[in-house]
Amino acid sequence: MSEFVRNVRLWFAPQEIRQEGRTPDYRFSLANERTFLAWLRTALALIGGGFAVDQFLPDLRWAWRAGLALGLLGAGVLCSLRAINHWVRCERAMRRGEDLPASRFPALLSIAVAVVAVAMVVIVVLGWEG
Repeated sequence: MSEFVRNVRLWFAPQEIRQEGRTPDYRFSLANERTFLAWLRTALALIGGGFAVDQFLPDLRWAWRAGLALGLLGAGVLCSLRAINHWVRCERAMRRGEDLPASRFPALLSIAVAVVAVAMVVIVVLGWEG
């Protein structure tokens, strides 16, 4: 079974994680959980931003409004999925005494948010309307 499929299974059966390695210091597990919750707050903010763009910019051309909203909504979905996957991977690594997994996701998410933000700045400065 591939590592990704195993991780997805563990999303819904976290008690199976306890079968691996030994229990880490509870402070590390709690820090991992706080990080997970921070990622979820970020996902909720992105999703809320996507809905806000769609609802509060009705004069914006439909293609721009939909593109910006879908970009933010997609980033929110990816962020929420990445949150649980990262939590599982970190918890397993801590139990095994391994290095924590590295990730490119924060950089990719930052770039996606920056692109949407630049597009929004251009729209506000140029005053594009539908």
